[in-house]
Amino acid sequence: MLEFTIASLSCGHCVRAVTEAVHEVDPAARVEVDLPGKQVKVETAAAADRVVEALVEAGYPPAARP
Repeated sequence: MLEFTIASLSCGHCVRAVTEAVHEVDPAARVEVDLPGKQVKVETAAAADRVVEALVEAGYPPAARP
């Protein structure tokens, strides 16, 4: 499981955007978002760098890489 801290998470729109970005890389990925904690957990078969790239492109760069 990949775990990220995304400082810019602040609302439901952010949650949807992050989830959609991950699903563009892996439609079968499981995404868990802890909005108050600004944490995202992703269970995916995709490479971590592809997930990070998708998050960055969506405007939600992780503060810490897996």
